[in-house]
Amino acid sequence: MGPRTANNHPSRHNVRRAMHGAVSFMFIIGAAIVAKAADDTGPPITTVGMPGQIKQLVLPGSELEARRIEDRDVPVVLRIVASYRHGTAFRYDLEYYALEAGQFDLRDYLERKDGSPTDDLPEIPIEVKSVLPAGQVLPNDLAFRPSPRLGGYRALLLVLLVIWVIGLIAALTIRRRSARRQQAAQQKPLSLAERLQPLVTAAVENRLSPEGRMEIERLLLTYWRRRLDLDAQDPVAAIAALRQHEQAGALMQQVEAWLHMPPDASQVDVAALLEPYRNLPAEVDQPAHGDHAAAAPTSAAGGAA
Repeated sequence: MGPRTANNHPSRHNVRRAMHGAVSFMFIIGAAIVAKAADDTGPPITTVGMPGQIKQLVLPGSELEARRIEDRDVPVVLRIVASYRHGTAFRYDLEYYALEAGQFDLRDYLERKDGSPTDDLPEIPIEVKSVLPAGQVLPNDLAFRPSPRLGGYRALLLVLLVIWVIGLIAALTIRRRSARRQQAAQQKPLSLAERLQPLVTAAVENRLSPEGRMEIERLLLTYWRRRLDLDAQDPVAAIAALRQHEQAGALMQQVEAWLHMPPDASQVDVAALLEPYRNLPAEVDQPAHGDHAAAAPTSAAGGAA
């Protein structure tokens, strides 16, 4: 029995050493777990421009949403990836990134969908570090300049279209005015001279009918009756008054003598006979109704007399 006891002593010593090693290993593992837990209690740390995430974060109150970015210089951009109902609260998965280094609170970038205040929210701290050494010179802000216009074919086509439309309108306007002028010239009433001349020419050539002679007398009598304001008088009295007038009497006598005793065509001066009536309106043979027709030039009438 003595040799067996002597041989088992080294085995017990090895067992004790193994147990001490296991305890030491477990102590190291525990210390690492405690250190990791201590690190997890601090704010999450990211670097400038790199995204960070906070998952399964329970926040009290009604549902939250990321606040709209209205300032271009905001240092943190926050996005809610997902939200879940958690009793009377909500559970969120958040994602964020920062544009500058520092410590921030994500509460400042949250708001409620129903517009209620967020004063009951706990702090949501984050820490953002810079990978650049201190004292770096920041680049200048980019100046926004309008980009040059490429092509310009639409603008050119639009300008050409406007010019074409303006030209078309101008051409149509000029054409209408020309047509109106031509129509007005065609519809312009003939003067007394223009109406008398073909009748007188026919009389000189012995082609004037009795109706034509009566038309000549009627036109001349109408003109002089209107000019001398004799429309209201009896026709016989009016003709007697015309014969006594200095200008009208001489002209009427010449016309009557020529119409009832026509001389040879070579002895008739049609131009001199019609000169006092060259620019008279054709309306002189219409009823006056109290208005007076335009008078012929006195000098022309005097010369013909």
